[in-house]
Amino acid sequence: MSLNDLREQIDQIDNELVELLNKRAEVSLEVGRRKANTPETRWFAPEREREVFKNLEAKLDQTSAALPKEALHAIYREILSVSRALQKPLTIAYFGPAGTFTHLAATIKFGSSSSMMPVNSPADVFSAVEHERADFGIIPVENSIEGVVTHTLDALQLTNLKICAELYVPIVQNLLSKADSLAKIERLYTGGPHPLGQCRQWLAANLSGAELIEVMPTARAAQRAADDPAGAAIAPALCSEIYDVPILVEHIEDDPRNTTRFVVVGHNEPPTTGRDKTSVLFAVKNEPGGLARALRAFEEAGVNLTLITSRPSKHTPWDYVQFVDTQGHEKDAPVKNALAELKKHSLFVTILGSYPEA
Repeated sequence: MSLNDLREQIDQIDNELVELLNKRAEVSLEVGRRKANTPETRWFAPEREREVFKNLEAKLDQTSAALPKEALHAIYREILSVSRALQKPLTIAYFGPAGTFTHLAATIKFGSSSSMMPVNSPADVFSAVEHERADFGIIPVENSIEGVVTHTLDALQLTNLKICAELYVPIVQNLLSKADSLAKIERLYTGGPHPLGQCRQWLAANLSGAELIEVMPTARAAQRAADDPAGAAIAPALCSEIYDVPILVEHIEDDPRNTTRFVVVGHNEPPTTGRDKTSVLFAVKNEPGGLARALRAFEEAGVNLTLITSRPSKHTPWDYVQFVDTQGHEKDAPVKNALAELKKHSLFVTILGSYPEA
């Protein structure tokens, strides 16, 4: 076949795809109409979306696929985003401005057809959803190198929202600057301790003499670098595009496996899927063996913990609360039994949400 023949074949396939996409949109609209007449409708169903991706991957595995799975995910992420928007446009709150890793995570999870709403602080993410200015919020909860994000755990103590989804985002840090060499950089803007911690070795070897200026979050660091000819910022590539600051050095993170886990908060309570996670907040009496007895509830029920950490209570000085993530849904018998036993040894137990495990 000639090149023109191949292009005509692609045009024909594109025409068929448009027809099929339009048919899918019509079905999505009908789903939206039926949801609108259903009490307690959930416009974002992470368990259903995971099922869609699972089915698509299985179909791809049955063929001699030229299409990578990552590309299939990217395409259908936008198809699902459009489908949600046809049913009900969603607004997603995140700690802004535009260009942060949280903004990137929100786009990955909800697609570009959702409306992204930057807010001024992590607490404002919760407030926007609680007061129904946004449908969902997205926040970082832990990093594979720097550990838990403390302001997120603190905010989770004070909200009635539920964690309803999670995702993991690889963290690629870049050095953004309008300077044309490292030698000309006098100031380094960084969005708090996490970017510094993720690039500590590279910075020590290459920019040890630069003045460090903390500017939260990473997108604001990029904004400052855009206005400073002798400045630079540690930031994602998205900031380079948005704020027109060239990437001087790519991949300055010390560990290429660096990943941040984000959670989605809202009023959703997804049903059990068979591969879920439950986040729990609890406190025990300050007495010998108190915490050990409480944690034994999970061991005896055969429930695995994937995270455990302590934070100061927001109610009483020098009292602490415990955060744990467990494998399983709160409605699964092992988790249900563990939580029942946990309550016997705790001052209080709060389920922060059960949701599909990423």
